Amino acid sequence: MTSDDTTRDDAGTATTEAVGADALHGDYVASRSIPPSVQAAAAWSWRLLIIGICAGAVIWVLRPLGELFVAVAAALLFTVLLAPLHGWLVRTLRFPRALAAVTSVLLLLAAAIGLIAIAGQQIVTGIASLSTQAREGLDQMIEWLATGPLGIDTERLEGMLSDISTTVEQNLGTVVSGAMSVGSTVTSLAAGFVIALFCTIFFLYDGRTIWTWIVGLLPRAARDDVHQAGRRGLVTLAAYTRTQILVAAIDATGIAIGAAALQLPLVVPLGILVFIGSFIPFVGAIVTGAIAVLVALVVKGWVWALVMLGIVLLVQQIEGHLLQPFLMGHAVSMHPVAVLLTVSGGTMVAGIVGALFAVPIASVINTVVLYLSGHDKFPDLGIGDRLTFRPEAEAEVRRRAVALRRGAQDADTDVVVVEVGEGAVLVAPSDSPAVKSAVKGAAETAADEPPHDASGTQRRTQPGDDA
Repeated sequence: MTSDDTTRDDAGTATTEAVGADALHGDYVASRSIPPSVQAAAAWSWRLLIIGICAGAVIWVLRPLGELFVAVAAALLFTVLLAPLHGWLVRTLRFPRALAAVTSVLLLLAAAIGLIAIAGQQIVTGIASLSTQAREGLDQMIEWLATGPLGIDTERLEGMLSDISTTVEQNLGTVVSGAMSVGSTVTSLAAGFVIALFCTIFFLYDGRTIWTWIVGLLPRAARDDVHQAGRRGLVTLAAYTRTQILVAAIDATGIAIGAAALQLPLVVPLGILVFIGSFIPFVGAIVTGAIAVLVALVVKGWVWALVMLGIVLLVQQIEGHLLQPFLMGHAVSMHPVAVLLTVSGGTMVAGIVGALFAVPIASVINTVVLYLSGHDKFPDLGIGDRLTFRPEAEAEVRRRAVALRRGAQDADTDVVVVEVGEGAVLVAPSDSPAVKSAVKGAAETAADEPPHDASGTQRRTQPGDDA
């Protein structure tokens, strides 16, 4: 190669480096020209977009199993509701855990069946009088429309009622098919209820073992954080469930007392209906209270209907301004606007079921995310509660290792037992490459472990340790 060729090569290399430097400098200048707020928004946007796509894909895949997930969610609510009773039966009455779980579920069933029986008896005895009073109220309304300020012709009103009756008769087939679909829905609900009760029994009896298995599927580095976040989520769910039951009972009692004071029929069914509806925050109690107002309108007239409306609004004000803030407190710290939007979104996605489960799910997610991001809503829980993963498998492996070592000693073979992982041991000749590699890895792991205190317990790094 001549000196001219060398000179050209050096010049070409220098030119390439200059072009590359100019390009890098241009990229740097371009990146500096973008405001930091836009860069941060772009970084958040693509991450949130990926999270949304993944969440949508998971929902789309699991949507056919929606009824199963609803049953499991109901079982979790039943579990946190019955956990104090189950613990009392185990600690005070010395029930075995399995018997205490079955007894708790049976008591829940007995309470539900008792309420249904009382409500059914009230409906059977009061529906006839309610039907008669509704017919009389309708006649009075027709008379008022004909003789009142509106002056609507009676024959025209009767013609409108006849048209309504004819329309109902013509669409009787649609009504029957709708009733059949309701029958299939009732069957699905019954199956889901049985699954929920079955899961509740096992959650009460062996819930910690099930949770340990779930957490054990995660990477080892994430297990403790997930377990601690799960504990706090369970506390939030328990606080929400018990508080909502208390609020619903107070709402139902207040509206039932008001209906009884006005001598309305179906007082107990109305109270039970309000109790069930109150599990949907804000919306449920208002809708079920409107039914009580409608009954008062049919039976007593519009004056007493306004009185009943005042009672319903008074109960709602007591709930919204006294019960919810005082009883929910710090456990379920969600703004009322967030609660309303959550209920609305759950209703749009999954109807009544979504409205029922939207707020507890959002509350648990809020608590878990806050803990994982460094904000512990329940510092009193601490982090001392730990899970033990697969102890039986680890014990079995160690027993086999001891047996192999004894057998090798009987055969005068020099073997060692080295622990190479959680519940896993290596049995091999002491001079084998596998043993040497395992010993080296154990030494490196020990060098990387955090310091231990005098008792041998691993000490977690605290914010003031650097000082």
